[in-house]
Amino acid sequence: MPSLKEFRTRITSVKSTQKITKAMQLVAAAKLKRAQEAAEAARPYADRIASVIANLSAAVKGDDAPRLLAGTGREETHLLVVMTSERGLCGGFNTAIVRLARERAGELMRAGKTVKIICVGKKGRDQLKRTHGEQIIDFIDLSGFRTVEAGAGAMIGAKLRGLFEEGAFDVATLIYSRFRSVISQVPTARQVIPAVPPEGVAAPDLGGAIYSYEPSEAAILEALLPRYIDAQILAGLFENQAGFFGAQMTAMDNATRNAGDLIKKLTLRYNRQRQANITKELIEIISGAEAL
Repeated sequence: MPSLKEFRTRITSVKSTQKITKAMQLVAAAKLKRAQEAAEAARPYADRIASVIANLSAAVKGDDAPRLLAGTGREETHLLVVMTSERGLCGGFNTAIVRLARERAGELMRAGKTVKIICVGKKGRDQLKRTHGEQIIDFIDLSGFRTVEAGAGAMIGAKLRGLFEEGAFDVATLIYSRFRSVISQVPTARQVIPAVPPEGVAAPDLGGAIYSYEPSEAAILEALLPRYIDAQILAGLFENQAGFFGAQMTAMDNATRNAGDLIKKLTLRYNRQRQANITKELIEIISGAEAL
């Protein structure tokens, strides 16, 4: 049985941990509001540019289509861009993204495809290197950015386009977590190269009008497709950031509650032990007095 001093030490330690988890919960809640606003603000832009791409791509076929839209004509080498957080203490947020990446990689390899992985975020790299270390070809560290910004999306987009031009892959897919609510983040896979508008995004209604483009649709697509890829990557980063803070807030709230429950249990055990010690001392005093 631990001594009273050990009980007091453990209670003090758990109380200190509870203060830390409570503070982290409040910080995550404050950051979540801004991250959620950024994610929701990015969605209309990403959907609108996807709608424009869908409209223009319908008029461009065959050899006239830009390479980022037409692809290489093969689907042998797949690049998975797995986007996770740089930090932990967020429950199963990163694990869910990595699980989807592993499932997608497993399906492709069973189909005889070559799989390559780029990890965006330390936590995804740390988990994936245990099982898919040979497939990881690069790691992008975003810890240098204080918060998600357009420069991060442009940097990742430029790297993907450079690898595509070198012939390093045929199809690139983003894997990230789409923010739905504080307690719900949905792991999502979205193909970005060749550019395919997301499901549910329809071409804009032109009302029967016929447009003549100057320059041509292909030339406009050449200029828009890099922006489209950067926009989809940036939207995924915003979704991930909001999901991370939501998961962290929930995890820290649970940790604070668990610490409170543990403090109650330890306090109860401490009081019982203290009462037992007092009872034992009283018995010894009474026994000594009777012996005299």
